[in-house]
Amino acid sequence: MQKDVIKAIELRHVGKAVESNESLLKVVQEFPTDPYVNYQCAWSFDLLGKETEAIPFYEKSIDMGLSGKDLEGAILGLGSSYRTIGEYAKSKNVFQKGLDLFPSNRALKVFYSMTLYNLKEHNTAMEILLTSLIETTSDEDILHYKRAIQFYSDKLDKTWK
Repeated sequence: MQKDVIKAIELRHVGKAVESNESLLKVVQEFPTDPYVNYQCAWSFDLLGKETEAIPFYEKSIDMGLSGKDLEGAILGLGSSYRTIGEYAKSKNVFQKGLDLFPSNRALKVFYSMTLYNLKEHNTAMEILLTSLIETTSDEDILHYKRAIQFYSDKLDKTWK
């Protein structure tokens, strides 16, 4: 099994996404209860832009006990896939659970902010994005205004006269 998964991942890395997906579908048929195999299969569908097909594999991989960085990736993939098919409430729920488990994962925060945008929660979405920006940038122009950006990040609708 491991050899077949490695080969499928290598195919993905060299741009052969369809072949990778086909290979992983065979492996997941042989090992349907393996969380890592389900995760890789989900990822292969996601890469092909087939989020609806990816979702059940993401869900199974999480439910079957995927852990560590792979779990972070599966949560991000599942939340993002729900968002791209318009299931914003499900996406928000997945990202909130993911952020409870992995509060320092900035990619989760950024994808979560996209979902909040879709849910018309613009203020929170912008606050998360601006905070992520100032905490991660090395751009001197932005860093020069770090305190101001931080201050205004949760006050975008407030005016001072």
